[in-house]
Amino acid sequence: MTSEAQLSQQQRHLLERWLPGAEVVRDHSWGLVGTVVLELRHNAVRYIAKAGDGKDHHLARELRAHRNWLQPWTSRGRAPGLVYADADAKLLVTRYLPGELVQGNDREGDPDTYRQAGRLLALLHEQLSVEDDEFEEGENANTLAWLNRPHRIAPDVAARLRETVESWPTPTSTLVPTHGDWQPRNWLVHKGTVSAIDFGRADLRPAFTDFVQLATRQFRSDRRLEDAFLDGYGRDPREPAAWRRTRIRYAIGTAAWAYQVGDESFEEEGHRLIAEVLAEG
Repeated sequence: MTSEAQLSQQQRHLLERWLPGAEVVRDHSWGLVGTVVLELRHNAVRYIAKAGDGKDHHLARELRAHRNWLQPWTSRGRAPGLVYADADAKLLVTRYLPGELVQGNDREGDPDTYRQAGRLLALLHEQLSVEDDEFEEGENANTLAWLNRPHRIAPDVAARLRETVESWPTPTSTLVPTHGDWQPRNWLVHKGTVSAIDFGRADLRPAFTDFVQLATRQFRSDRRLEDAFLDGYGRDPREPAAWRRTRIRYAIGTAAWAYQVGDESFEEEGHRLIAEVLAEG
């Protein structure tokens, strides 16, 4: 079944109403989750349509980001602008943003890419901040929930992780608008300029949570990339204790989520991250 065929009847009717006779140019769907991503052409203009299935909760986050937080990027042409949306149908359409994915591109190893990405992220984070007394408690509960679901974390390791999480304090957190998956897979480069896509994990979180994917991959392989990113961002918000809690949560979530969707290489990365952070004591 093609991704286009997986759209609900309501989603197909909405697309036909919004962009009558639009041609599907390319299917950008991942296939691991129920989100359909289609590149469309209508009256010589290209668009991206994103549709969620019945289990989806990312489209609501993406729509919230478009409506509330992306103006610092869209006003500069550094993120796709929202054109149509229907929250109940779990469907949105944005303008097509030209460019190539940074992941797998020569620009993935270029410090200037990370300097630009740091500047972009600072624009997002600097819009607003709120103090939250319940964020850490909620994150701890979410992490314990991952450990209660099916996974392949060794029982003794899972027990140690559970004990560790249950011992954590729950201090007040400063939350800002975050992308939620800030890494080269969600950056485009066009004529040397880096832009951002995919806001399905956007939410209010501590700023440093947007550093975690980069820290587990690109930063560990090339210190120049981390230095350039911090230069662009303007500071390093990673307070050691909170940063360690975030890394452990990310490692557990990675191993458990990847197991559930059958992504074995990503699952292995989660297990490696768990071993590394536990080895630190």
